[in-house]
Order: sequence, then C-alpha cells, then structure tokens
Amino acid sequence: MLGTYYYNEIFRKTVVAFGTIFNNLDIRHTDSSGNVTSVIKVPLSYAPIQKFLARIEQQSDIGSKNAITLPRMSFEMTSLNYDPSRKGTVTKQFKAFNKSNKTEVKKVFMPVPYNMGFELNIMTKLNEDALQIIEQILPYFQPAYNVSVKLIDEIGERKDIPVVLESISMRDDYDGDFNKRRVLLYTLQFKVKTYLYGPIPAGKTPGVIKKVQVDYHTEASKKSPRSMRYIGKASATKNYTGTQAGTLAGSIEADTTNISVSDGSLFLEQSRITINDELMFISKIINNNLVVSRGYENTTAVSHIASTAIFVVDVQDDILIESEDDFGFDGSTEFFSDGKIFNPTSGQDIDPWLWLKILMK
Repeated sequence: MLGTYYYNEIFRKTVVAFGTIFNNLDIRHTDSSGNVTSVIKVPLSYAPIQKFLARIEQQSDIGSKNAITLPRMSFEMTSLNYDPSRKGTVTKQFKAFNKSNKTEVKKVFMPVPYNMGFELNIMTKLNEDALQIIEQILPYFQPAYNVSVKLIDEIGERKDIPVVLESISMRDDYDGDFNKRRVLLYTLQFKVKTYLYGPIPAGKTPGVIKKVQVDYHTEASKKSPRSMRYIGKASATKNYTGTQAGTLAGSIEADTTNISVSDGSLFLEQSRITINDELMFISKIINNNLVVSRGYENTTAVSHIASTAIFVVDVQDDILIESEDDFGFDGSTEFFSDGKIFNPTSGQDIDPWLWLKILMK
C-alpha cells in the first residue's frame, strides 16, 4: 500500500520523449538567387519562457555582445490531470515477461491514464524564422502525433503515447524605441496522454491454483482422523509442450470414435490427445486404431482430414496451464481407516499424537 517505495520514472521518460520530438529543427537563410547562405539549428531547452523573456528585457540593447541568441525554443510541463475517458477496469491485470528472465512471468495491474500538459515556446527575431519552425511542426499533428515510449524497463512495457496539439498563440512586441530588441513568441499548447504504473511485483508471480484437496472427517474435532479425501486437479485441454505423436491415417467425421493413426504404439490407453482444437480421450488401443471419446472436456468435435498432426496432452501440459486458458478437472476420491490426520504445513498424513504435539507448541 502507500509507503512502499517505487519509482518507474514515467513522468521523466514522458518529458524526455516530448522534448525529443522537437530537438532536431533548423532554419535556413538564402540569398536573392535562392542559394542557402546559413543553416541554424534551433536550440531547445527545458525552461519556463519567463526566464528567457526576463533576460532579453534585461539585455534589450541590440548592440549588446552578450544578448541571448535567437531563434530559440523552450518547453515545460504545465499541468497534470487524471483522464477518466481512458479509465480501465481497476482490478484487471496483464501478464508480462521479466526482461532479464524470459521464463519469469509477472502480473501487473492495468496502468492509470493521466494527461500531462506541455507548453512549447518558439522565440525568434524575424517572422520568417518563426514561420519556418512552425511549418516543420504543424503538419505532423492532426491533431495528435504518437510517440513510442518504453515506460517500464523491467518488463519491457512500451506504449504509443499520443501528443495532441490543442492551441497556438502568437505574441509580437512592437512597442519601444529603436534600441529595443524585437521578440516574436509563438506558444503551442500540447496534451500528452501517458500512463502511470504501480509497483512491479518482485519475483515470479504465483500462477493459477491447479490442485485442491478436501478432507472429510467423521467428527468436528481438529484431532479427528480424516476418513475420505477428494483431490481435484486442473487438466489441460490443449498441448503446450509441442509433443507430437503421429498423424491421422485417414479423414474422420465429427461423430467418428474409432480413428486410424500412423503408429498406435506412440499412444497410451487412458490418456488425452488433441487434434487441432479438439481434445479426445483414448479408452482403448487396437493396433493402429484408437477408440476415443470425442469433444472431451467441453471441446467441440469436428471433422479432421488425413495427415493432421496429433499431439499428446499429459501432466507436463497440466503444469503449463495459464489462468486465462480453458481447462478441465480430474477428480479422485480415496477412503482411509488408518486414523491419521493431514498436516497442512508438511503436506503429509501423520499420527494424531504427533499432530497434538504440533498444536501444543
């Protein structure tokens, strides 16, 4: 909760991305023949415009050798607001791989949308210079320009951030005597639609619960032995490991339960296979013929053509089930008469006297 330190540097990255858009502009002067006589790269800095204007007013003499060189551009962040129009589900999460460990999956809450306001100021001495700069900017904003920003380095989360041009204003100071410098000021207002992320969980994110055990007791006491146990396990409905076991020897229809395969020795009875998106259960094997239950675990039985690949679905696939995937359940029931009690700490069945000793500690 609040008080847990984390810093994703998202505001800083967004500011840098915004400035990068305008960091390579230049203006060119030509002679009467149209030949380029000078190329000036326009300096860009992060600073409030008031600082530059104050300095220009303090050094307003056009003959001063230390006057600020124009043209010049500056930008600054001016506002920060929550954007309800882009709000997502508060509890929704997405999964991402750890950048340094591709086998480690992290679950991260969806980001929170915020709008950052920016002001870009363009200061020039000549109106022609200002128009050159403006014309190099405006065609890209209709009214938005997308910038790809890597917001979270740890999981490599990259998003396209829209930069929206909202308004343009111009200021031209003609007042003053002939010794005062003229400053043309164009101000462009932008809205940047960024996203904020919470803390990234450390370590590997726990996966889906794949096994449930329920013990039934004949008495209500904690010391009473379990008499029956039910274990439910999640079972995969598709192949995750890529383990292929032959192909179909001929085409089959949606109601065919005796299917011919290229090699029956590659399969086991009481096991699962998948053909395309259909899961089947093998009840019996006769040479190269499999007797199967079609549309197993609520999958859909459909027709399949000859030479279609057949994949084995086993316990290795059960381990790789993802939380968003469809999966079935494999349940088993066991009865006991040994008088033992299940210890959830060790995960083992122990004698009642040892369980009582553990409770008294």
